[in-house]
Amino acid sequence: MNLAKWVEHAARAHPDVAATGWGKAIHRDYADMGARAARLAAGLRDNGPRGAGLAPGARVALLARNHPAYVEAMVAIWHAGLAVVPINNKLHRDEVAYILDAARVSHVLVTPDLAETVSGGRVAIDLEGAAYEALIADHDPMPVADVAPDDPAWLFYTSGTTGRPKGAILSHRNLMAMTAAYLADIAPIAPGDACLHAAPMSHGSGLYIVPHLAHAGTNVVPESGGFSPPEIVETLTAWPGTAMFAAPTMVNRLVRWEGEITETALANLKCIIYGGAPMYAEDAAAALGRLGPRLAQLYGQGESPMTITCLRREEIADRDHPDWRARLGSAGRPYFNTEVRVVDDDGRDVPTGESGEIVCRGNSVMLGYLDDPDATARTLRDGWLHTGDIGAFDASGFLILKDRSKDLIISGGTNIYPREVEEVLLTHPAVSECSVIGRPDPEWGEIVIAYIVGSATADTLDALCLDRMARFKRPKHYVHVDELPKSNYGKILKTELRALDTAREDAARGDVTRGTGTMEPVATKEMGT
Repeated sequence: MNLAKWVEHAARAHPDVAATGWGKAIHRDYADMGARAARLAAGLRDNGPRGAGLAPGARVALLARNHPAYVEAMVAIWHAGLAVVPINNKLHRDEVAYILDAARVSHVLVTPDLAETVSGGRVAIDLEGAAYEALIADHDPMPVADVAPDDPAWLFYTSGTTGRPKGAILSHRNLMAMTAAYLADIAPIAPGDACLHAAPMSHGSGLYIVPHLAHAGTNVVPESGGFSPPEIVETLTAWPGTAMFAAPTMVNRLVRWEGEITETALANLKCIIYGGAPMYAEDAAAALGRLGPRLAQLYGQGESPMTITCLRREEIADRDHPDWRARLGSAGRPYFNTEVRVVDDDGRDVPTGESGEIVCRGNSVMLGYLDDPDATARTLRDGWLHTGDIGAFDASGFLILKDRSKDLIISGGTNIYPREVEEVLLTHPAVSECSVIGRPDPEWGEIVIAYIVGSATADTLDALCLDRMARFKRPKHYVHVDELPKSNYGKILKTELRALDTAREDAARGDVTRGTGTMEPVATKEMGT
């Protein structure tokens, strides 16, 4: 079944229920949004002079800041039998161009601030502009397109082992399985219950548009389009039954905010689902103390969207359980419709308490990577998604994440692949070698650190990074050294470099008890944020 059928059903059964909100105001009800999406779908498919002329199965990109029209556009794309390609609006224009080329996208729906980011002769349609409204006004509504369960619905671009993003193909079946997992294990949704999108709608928060469409919920965007504790609290006062997806850094900012979280805001806040990066147990306990039993945690990947394991609200809130503190530091237990195992290098289950690679299977797992059969074969083996993450199950079936393989850095809930940054730094003629690692940070989870062999200054390298890639990927500190730790084969040893970085930080704080390693950085210069 086409996901857009849910909106068609809601428009009939709950026409007056708010489908989207902007700040504290209703943006569109289901009758209005459903009708507009059906007309926009016809405009996207029309091959005449007034239409976009897209064939069934074509891909349409969404490159936009958080905006209520994001929901309408996504529904229209599915209604037309097309696939949506949401793109992180923080990416550099070259990174955007790579994704648009890889996905073979001809039309991009944008907010006006991002129109100039679209290049290559593609058609950019402003979600707030006359051309967008004309596609709606000039066309009669079309029926919801008939699609197969495994037809692509969402092309989720995620960093791969080479640092180049790969397009994980998520089908209508995948997103329906994700929706079932949310409703069963995170929180029920009644018509009019809200999802507050303060995190990017191109990623985790946007995926939670889908279960709220399934049950005629309201997708709400803060007026600013982003996250600000006072704005979040004020917006909550208008929307009962609100859930919100947030990176741990956002939860921590809300908890540490010195303003008042009013009784009305708390009464309306049903659930904050955090994920995308580890949450320290102490931070989770502090959030529980201030926000009450309204927290849930998820562990997932773009390849199994939001759906591998979850730590449920009742488990986080159960302070009286003897294992409560340990459970707070876990990733929870598998969703009801997902199988999860921890295996050794030969794919055999490891004993309880021992570490191995986390693998999973279920209807939420992607079809594969677009036009990349080799990467698909490496990741989907013997019917299981190999996550590349290391973990262990405890005796009660809670999954403990031990490490993330492939050296992925997660800063503020956003994935940053070191090789992407290293490739940019190495284009500077005064950089002979470099290695990028993540350094633990209490606010961001991790921050990006670049170790440099060469004479290029921090200011010069910062300018280079800002010119070549998204701002959030650039290193927060540059450390100049004479040499990098290497194996006998000349491979840079990131594990050793991380240990040396920890020792260096400990020494700078005067804590010599935790330090390991012997390399002393020279000619050190650091660049703050």
